Amino acid sequence: MDIDDPKDVVRRGYDALSRHYEQSYATETKYQPLLGALQQRIPPAATVLDLGCGCGIPVARVLASAGHRVTGVDISGEQIRRARELVPEAEFRQADATAVEFPAASFDAVVSLYALIHIPLAEQPPLLARIATWLRPGGWFLGTTGHSAWTGTDDNWLGGGATMWWSHADAATYRDWLTRAGLTVEGEEFVPEGDSGHALFWARRPVAGE
Repeated sequence: MDIDDPKDVVRRGYDALSRHYEQSYATETKYQPLLGALQQRIPPAATVLDLGCGCGIPVARVLASAGHRVTGVDISGEQIRRARELVPEAEFRQADATAVEFPAASFDAVVSLYALIHIPLAEQPPLLARIATWLRPGGWFLGTTGHSAWTGTDDNWLGGGATMWWSHADAATYRDWLTRAGLTVEGEEFVPEGDSGHALFWARRPVAGE
C-alpha cells in the first residue's frame, strides 16, 4: 500500500478504533508490572510525560491516581477526547510527538509505549534526543520499540476495518539511538506478541559526574 502521509493513517486509525484497541489489548491490566516498577524509580508527586498516551488507560490513570502529575500527548483527537473524560486529573494535548515542545528538564519520567513504532524512522532519533532533554538528570525513559526492523500496514487492523501503519528499526539500533541521545540504557527485554514482539527499554538521563 502506497502511504503518502503515514502519520495521518495512524491518526485516523486510532480515531476509528480507540475503544476497539483498548478492549483488544486489555490495556487496563497489561502494563501494571511496568508501572509498578516505574513508580519505584521516581519520586512522589513526580512529573511524567505519557507520549502516545492513547485514551489515558492505564498509564496516565494509574500514575495520576498515585499522585503523580501526568501530561499525555497523542496524535488522535478521539483518543485525547476520551482521555480527558477518563482521566480528568491529568493534562492532555493532541499533538504530533515529533513537533510537541516542552522546556528542558521538565519531567522525572517519559513513558512511550507502542508509540515510537508509528513514527517515520528518520524522525525517531531526533525525537529520542528531544526526550533526553525533557528529562531531569536522573530521570527515566520507559519505552517500547521494534525488536526487528519492519515497515508496513494492516488494512483491517484488529478486524476493525481501519488501516494502521508501523515503522521500526531493530533493538540494537534503538539501543544505539538511545545512547547517542545521551541516555544510559539500564535495562532491555523482549516482549513477545503473537509470532513476533517488541523491545522494552529502561534508560536514564545521567546526573552530573556519572
